[in-house]
Amino acid sequence: MYPNAFLDVRDLRVHFPTDDGVVKSVDGVSFTLQKGRTLGIVGESGSGKSVTSLALLGLHKGTRALVSGEVWLGGDEIVALPEARMRALRGSRVAMVFQDPLSALHPFFTVGAQIAEAYRVHHPETSKRRARERAVELLQRVGIPQPARRAAGYPHEFSGGMRQRAMIAMALVNDPELLIADEPTTALDVTVQAQILDLIADLQQEFGSAVVIITHDLGVVAETADDILVMYGGRRVEYGPAREVLKNSQHPYTSGLLASMPHLSGNVDEPLHPIEGTPPSLIRLPSGCAFHPRCPVREQVPQNLCRSDRPELVPFAEDPRHLAACHLTARISRRTA
Repeated sequence: MYPNAFLDVRDLRVHFPTDDGVVKSVDGVSFTLQKGRTLGIVGESGSGKSVTSLALLGLHKGTRALVSGEVWLGGDEIVALPEARMRALRGSRVAMVFQDPLSALHPFFTVGAQIAEAYRVHHPETSKRRARERAVELLQRVGIPQPARRAAGYPHEFSGGMRQRAMIAMALVNDPELLIADEPTTALDVTVQAQILDLIADLQQEFGSAVVIITHDLGVVAETADDILVMYGGRRVEYGPAREVLKNSQHPYTSGLLASMPHLSGNVDEPLHPIEGTPPSLIRLPSGCAFHPRCPVREQVPQNLCRSDRPELVPFAEDPRHLAACHLTARISRRTA
């Protein structure tokens, strides 16, 4: 969507062989991201969001995963990159805030020591004292009070919101050009969620990083994202500018996600409208459009195309940057083109 973007993902596939068959966790995903912009990747659990984010860090290397496609990070193609070279990029040019900071942080080491270690890995000439000072600087920058004292604390001594801030400090300690945040507000109360999202936005402005936010919460991406990628069954179903996707969704799955969210301006007595059914098995995806067994508008498409033909991601006529993989959208686009 954006030429010469800092992050350019092309036809990414991550498959896991199992005794029951091949799990196609990510199946042909492409997107781009420029520095200073935020991409929100949304979808239900099992849609392939987190597997995509791990592929951006090369964390599937050395596992049974079969990874193909291209992931360009600046001038480096990281899918084919040797692990030693990828290790040098990981943490310096690209960093990640993991979903559960309590399990991501080591329980036996102080928070300050872990942040300092992340810094010294990429600055081996730096003294331990300077690395600790850098850790305290970052803890202060992410809003942790008394950072010098808290740097000597252990993860279990931090609240959930403070652990998330510490994870953000660790991710940013080497000034990465790409920050990936996987469900950064999960299990946090609403006030702390807003603080964390504001913090990420402020730090992005300061560092000029590209940011990918992985979430199932469309409210989060509505607040933070410039562009939205909606995934279902390991594939893209809608992609485009956030304002367009949220205000004029073209895929029934995206519309279903929006309809299932509570709205402050809505009627408090009106029930929510969840998407019927459950996400598909990534081993045996339904034929045609993977969403068709749950789709409320599939009968509007003639000749059972939803069941027989997999729809391509095509531009919506009103905005060529807004893409959707739906037979109904494709028919409307052809009529209005």
